[in-house]
Amino acid sequence: MRAARYYGKEDIRIVNDLERPVCGDGQVKVEPAFVGLCGTDLHEFLGGPNFSPTTPHPVTKEKIPITIGHEFSGTIKELGKGLQSSGLTIGQKIAVQPTIYCGRCSACKNDAENACLNGGFIGLSGGGGGISDEVVVPAEACLPLPENVPLDIGALVEPLAVGWHAVDASPIADIKDPKCVVFGGGPIGLAVVQVLLARGAKMVICVEVAKRRQEFAKDFGAHHVLDPTKHDVVATCLELCGGEQPPDIAFDCAGVPATLETACKVVKSRGTVVNVAIWEKSVPFNPNWLVFREANYKAVLGYQKKDFQGVIDALGAGTIKPANMITGKIQMDRLVDDGYWPLIKEKDKHVKILVDVRAGA
Repeated sequence: MRAARYYGKEDIRIVNDLERPVCGDGQVKVEPAFVGLCGTDLHEFLGGPNFSPTTPHPVTKEKIPITIGHEFSGTIKELGKGLQSSGLTIGQKIAVQPTIYCGRCSACKNDAENACLNGGFIGLSGGGGGISDEVVVPAEACLPLPENVPLDIGALVEPLAVGWHAVDASPIADIKDPKCVVFGGGPIGLAVVQVLLARGAKMVICVEVAKRRQEFAKDFGAHHVLDPTKHDVVATCLELCGGEQPPDIAFDCAGVPATLETACKVVKSRGTVVNVAIWEKSVPFNPNWLVFREANYKAVLGYQKKDFQGVIDALGAGTIKPANMITGKIQMDRLVDDGYWPLIKEKDKHVKILVDVRAGA
């Protein structure tokens, strides 16, 4: 079968002779439809392997070369033994939650399998991947899509679930008319903006430098968009919130030193900063930014099944409408030239490029 395989830095190959996976007990064979490309994929391509295993992964037992693609939707092609009463059916549209976890470590035993000490992701850590004709995944990874949610939108569930998890971990449910600031207008920042609006935020301010991403943030409903090179973000956010009480929650989706400091200084006393970004290196941090506000700093990672389901329910109800996140669709055989390089060289022009796996098959 066809599949996109990652061999190392700037080395992705489309192969046509990969052996088709066998569907075992409790497993589901999926025919992928659409696969999103994300920042992690780009980091692996440009500077990896970082996340992809160079020695056998503790759960999948695989190492590079591996099949890639972790943000994907598809249809069920085959059900393994023991799934007759699972609610899953042949031909059903699904989104795949790609979380890999061991179930044995301290994180897993604390119901934090998203932070599994031996964890990873289908499509990054072995276990097959979405950019292939077929992939076999655990039944628990398959979440049915409502009839009114098409498969291309289904491929957006994964990045939206990152946003859902971050918002769900914040104190938003305990705040009347919450006012929030989102730093960064990339795919995850835009996901957080959409989830905040779906969850009833009274005001959502997005802080972003790039002009095109500022426009995306406006398109997705941010009430105000600030360019930090032109505005004093702390003072302007206070003014936008009425001049007395600063924002309740700040979400750092940018992951640069300046946003860390500003996020800590923009929130109210006993407000909360939610760290959503993944940091590539150590950065300066002064605890007094939080101490003098008696503020909280909350770190989040990835998502759990409840976050996937929350996004799917919101998509079905129409409270999240993310179609405009899709800024391009490409064929598998054009993965690098039409997918990776545009996202690297013209990142401010794109939110999400999808691989249409079935196109050109």
